[in-house]
Amino acid sequence: MSLREKYGIPSNAVITIAGTVGVGKSTMTKALAEALHFKTSFEKVDTNPYLDRFYEDFSKWSFHLQIYFLAERFKEQKRMFEYGGGFIQDRSIYEDTGIFAQMHKEKGTMDPVDHETYTSLFEAMVMTPYFPHPNLLIYLEGSMDDIIDRIHDRGRPMEQQTPISYWEEMHGRYERWIDAFNGCPVLRLNINDYDIMTNPNDVETILERVGQFMEQTAIIRK
Repeated sequence: MSLREKYGIPSNAVITIAGTVGVGKSTMTKALAEALHFKTSFEKVDTNPYLDRFYEDFSKWSFHLQIYFLAERFKEQKRMFEYGGGFIQDRSIYEDTGIFAQMHKEKGTMDPVDHETYTSLFEAMVMTPYFPHPNLLIYLEGSMDDIIDRIHDRGRPMEQQTPISYWEEMHGRYERWIDAFNGCPVLRLNINDYDIMTNPNDVETILERVGQFMEQTAIIRK
Protein backbone atom coordinates (compact mmCIF):
# COMPACT_ATOMS: atom_id res chain seq x y z
CA MET A 1 0.00 0.00 0.00
CA SER A 2 1.33 3.43 -0.95
CA LEU A 3 1.61 6.25 1.59
CA ARG A 4 -1.05 8.13 -0.34
CA GLU A 5 -3.48 5.24 0.03
CA LYS A 6 -2.45 4.57 3.62
CA TYR A 7 -3.40 8.07 4.72
CA GLY A 8 -6.38 8.54 2.42
CA ILE A 9 -4.98 11.39 0.35
CA PRO A 10 -6.87 11.64 -2.97
CA SER A 11 -4.81 10.93 -6.08
CA ASN A 12 -6.19 14.07 -7.71
CA ALA A 13 -5.42 16.40 -4.80
CA VAL A 14 -3.66 19.73 -5.31
CA ILE A 15 -1.73 20.79 -2.20
CA THR A 16 -0.06 24.19 -1.98
CA ILE A 17 2.87 25.01 0.33
CA ALA A 18 3.02 28.57 1.68
CA GLY A 19 5.16 30.52 4.12
CA THR A 20 7.73 33.27 4.31
CA VAL A 21 11.30 33.02 3.01
CA GLY A 22 13.42 30.44 4.81
CA VAL A 23 10.73 28.09 6.11
CA GLY A 24 11.56 25.34 3.61
CA LYS A 25 8.75 25.49 1.05
CA SER A 26 10.79 23.98 -1.78
CA THR A 27 12.16 21.20 0.42
CA MET A 28 8.67 20.34 1.65
CA THR A 29 7.27 20.45 -1.88
CA LYS A 30 9.85 17.98 -3.18
CA ALA A 31 9.56 15.66 -0.16
CA LEU A 32 5.77 15.41 -0.24
CA ALA A 33 5.67 15.00 -4.02
CA GLU A 34 8.20 12.17 -3.85
CA ALA A 35 6.36 10.42 -1.01
CA LEU A 36 2.97 10.70 -2.72
CA HIS A 37 4.24 10.16 -6.27
CA PHE A 38 2.77 13.55 -7.17
CA LYS A 39 4.07 16.08 -9.64
CA THR A 40 5.61 19.38 -8.50
CA SER A 41 4.77 22.94 -9.50
CA PHE A 42 7.46 25.57 -8.95
CA GLU A 43 7.49 29.28 -9.69
CA LYS A 44 9.16 30.06 -13.05
CA VAL A 45 11.47 32.94 -12.14
CA ASP A 46 13.96 32.68 -15.00
CA THR A 47 11.36 33.45 -17.69
CA ASN A 48 9.86 36.48 -15.89
CA PRO A 49 10.46 39.50 -18.17
CA TYR A 50 9.74 42.05 -15.44
CA LEU A 51 11.97 40.98 -12.55
CA ASP A 52 15.13 42.86 -13.60
CA ARG A 53 13.14 45.97 -14.47
CA PHE A 54 11.28 45.74 -11.17
CA TYR A 55 14.47 45.67 -9.12
CA GLU A 56 15.72 48.73 -11.01
CA ASP A 57 12.53 50.73 -10.36
CA PHE A 58 9.95 49.35 -7.94
CA SER A 59 7.40 52.11 -8.47
CA LYS A 60 7.45 51.90 -12.25
CA TRP A 61 7.22 48.12 -12.57
CA SER A 62 5.47 46.74 -9.47
CA PHE A 63 2.03 46.72 -11.13
CA HIS A 64 3.36 45.03 -14.27
CA LEU A 65 5.17 42.43 -12.19
CA GLN A 66 2.11 41.58 -10.11
CA ILE A 67 -0.11 41.31 -13.20
CA TYR A 68 2.43 38.96 -14.77
CA PHE A 69 2.54 36.80 -11.63
CA LEU A 70 -1.26 36.71 -11.47
CA ALA A 71 -1.57 35.59 -15.09
CA GLU A 72 1.15 32.93 -14.79
CA ARG A 73 -0.15 31.51 -11.51
CA PHE A 74 -3.71 31.48 -12.85
CA LYS A 75 -2.60 29.51 -15.92
CA GLU A 76 -0.60 27.12 -13.75
CA GLN A 77 -3.56 26.56 -11.42
CA LYS A 78 -5.78 25.71 -14.39
CA ARG A 79 -3.10 23.44 -15.83
CA MET A 80 -2.80 21.39 -12.64
CA PHE A 81 -6.52 20.74 -12.45
CA GLU A 82 -6.92 20.11 -16.18
CA TYR A 83 -4.12 17.56 -15.86
CA GLY A 84 -6.19 15.78 -13.24
CA GLY A 85 -4.49 17.02 -10.09
CA GLY A 86 -1.87 15.08 -8.17
CA PHE A 87 0.37 18.13 -7.56
CA ILE A 88 2.35 19.70 -4.75
CA GLN A 89 2.72 23.42 -5.44
CA ASP A 90 5.46 25.70 -4.10
CA ARG A 91 3.84 29.07 -3.22
CA SER A 92 0.20 30.00 -3.74
CA ILE A 93 -1.57 32.44 -6.01
CA TYR A 94 -3.04 34.12 -2.92
CA GLU A 95 0.24 35.41 -1.46
CA ASP A 96 0.92 37.88 -4.26
CA THR A 97 -2.23 39.84 -3.47
CA GLY A 98 -2.43 39.44 0.29
CA ILE A 99 1.22 40.18 0.96
CA PHE A 100 3.30 41.62 -1.88
CA ALA A 101 0.81 43.84 -3.72
CA GLN A 102 -0.49 45.10 -0.38
CA MET A 103 3.07 45.88 0.75
CA HIS A 104 3.75 47.87 -2.43
CA LYS A 105 0.58 49.88 -1.90
CA GLU A 106 1.44 50.66 1.72
CA LYS A 107 5.03 51.60 0.90
CA GLY A 108 4.02 53.81 -2.00
CA THR A 109 5.70 51.68 -4.68
CA MET A 110 2.35 50.88 -6.32
CA ASP A 111 -0.12 53.57 -7.26
CA PRO A 112 -3.41 53.19 -5.33
CA VAL A 113 -5.38 53.16 -8.59
CA ASP A 114 -3.13 50.41 -9.96
CA HIS A 115 -3.57 48.46 -6.72
CA GLU A 116 -7.34 48.77 -6.96
CA THR A 117 -7.27 47.57 -10.57
CA TYR A 118 -5.01 44.65 -9.66
CA THR A 119 -7.13 43.66 -6.66
CA SER A 120 -10.36 43.82 -8.68
CA LEU A 121 -8.84 41.62 -11.36
CA PHE A 122 -7.58 39.13 -8.76
CA GLU A 123 -10.99 38.88 -7.10
CA ALA A 124 -12.76 38.45 -10.45
CA MET A 125 -10.34 35.70 -11.53
CA VAL A 126 -9.58 33.88 -8.30
CA MET A 127 -12.03 34.56 -5.49
CA THR A 128 -14.96 32.86 -7.18
CA PRO A 129 -16.51 29.36 -6.96
CA TYR A 130 -15.37 28.72 -10.53
CA PHE A 131 -11.66 29.00 -9.76
CA PRO A 132 -9.97 25.65 -8.99
CA HIS A 133 -8.81 26.33 -5.44
CA PRO A 134 -6.30 23.90 -3.88
CA ASN A 135 -7.66 21.08 -1.77
CA LEU A 136 -5.29 22.13 0.98
CA LEU A 137 -2.81 24.89 1.79
CA ILE A 138 0.00 23.81 4.12
CA TYR A 139 1.34 26.86 5.93
CA LEU A 140 4.88 26.48 7.28
CA GLU A 141 5.50 28.71 10.27
CA GLY A 142 8.23 29.32 12.82
CA SER A 143 9.69 31.91 15.13
CA MET A 144 11.61 34.87 13.70
CA ASP A 145 14.86 33.59 15.25
CA ASP A 146 14.46 30.13 13.70
CA ILE A 147 13.75 31.58 10.26
CA ILE A 148 16.73 33.96 10.42
CA ASP A 149 18.95 31.03 11.38
CA ARG A 150 17.75 29.07 8.36
CA ILE A 151 18.33 32.00 6.02
CA HIS A 152 21.87 32.35 7.34
CA ASP A 153 22.53 28.62 7.12
CA ARG A 154 21.61 28.31 3.45
CA GLY A 155 23.91 31.21 2.62
CA ARG A 156 22.31 32.74 -0.47
CA PRO A 157 24.29 35.95 -1.18
CA MET A 158 21.27 38.19 -1.91
CA GLU A 159 19.53 37.02 1.26
CA GLN A 160 22.65 37.58 3.36
CA GLN A 161 22.78 41.20 2.20
CA THR A 162 19.13 41.84 3.02
CA PRO A 163 18.54 43.70 6.33
CA ILE A 164 16.99 41.61 9.10
CA SER A 165 14.28 44.26 9.37
CA TYR A 166 12.98 43.14 5.96
CA TRP A 167 12.65 39.51 7.09
CA GLU A 168 10.92 40.71 10.26
CA GLU A 169 8.43 42.69 8.19
CA MET A 170 7.75 39.74 5.87
CA HIS A 171 7.30 37.41 8.85
CA GLY A 172 4.69 39.74 10.32
CA ARG A 173 2.90 40.19 7.00
CA TYR A 174 2.69 36.43 6.45
CA GLU A 175 1.32 35.85 9.93
CA ARG A 176 -1.38 38.51 9.47
CA TRP A 177 -2.22 37.16 6.03
CA ILE A 178 -2.67 33.54 7.09
CA ASP A 179 -4.74 34.52 10.13
CA ALA A 180 -7.27 36.14 7.80
CA PHE A 181 -7.01 33.70 4.88
CA ASN A 182 -10.13 31.71 3.90
CA GLY A 183 -9.51 30.74 0.26
CA CYS A 184 -9.18 27.03 1.05
CA PRO A 185 -8.55 24.73 4.05
CA VAL A 186 -5.27 25.50 5.88
CA LEU A 187 -3.04 23.10 7.81
CA ARG A 188 -0.37 24.90 9.85
CA LEU A 189 2.93 23.11 10.50
CA ASN A 190 5.62 24.48 12.80
CA ILE A 191 9.09 24.01 11.33
CA ASN A 192 10.39 22.85 14.73
CA ASP A 193 8.03 19.86 14.74
CA TYR A 194 9.85 18.02 11.95
CA ASP A 195 13.21 17.75 10.20
CA ILE A 196 12.75 16.08 6.83
CA MET A 197 16.34 16.82 5.82
CA THR A 198 17.89 14.62 8.51
CA ASN A 199 14.93 12.40 9.38
CA PRO A 200 13.03 11.28 6.24
CA ASN A 201 10.52 9.40 8.42
CA ASP A 202 9.10 12.78 9.45
CA VAL A 203 7.54 12.98 5.98
CA GLU A 204 5.20 10.12 6.86
CA THR A 205 4.20 11.85 10.09
CA ILE A 206 3.33 14.94 8.07
CA LEU A 207 1.33 12.88 5.57
CA GLU A 208 -0.62 11.33 8.42
CA ARG A 209 -1.58 14.81 9.61
CA VAL A 210 -2.44 15.86 6.06
CA GLY A 211 -4.69 12.84 5.55
CA GLN A 212 -6.50 13.33 8.86
CA PHE A 213 -6.95 17.04 8.24
CA MET A 214 -8.27 16.55 4.70
CA GLU A 215 -10.74 13.96 5.96
CA GLN A 216 -11.97 16.29 8.70
CA THR A 217 -12.35 19.30 6.41
CA ALA A 218 -14.16 17.18 3.81
CA ILE A 219 -16.71 16.17 6.45
CA ILE A 220 -17.13 19.78 7.61
CA ARG A 221 -17.61 21.10 4.07
CA LYS A 222 -20.32 18.54 3.18
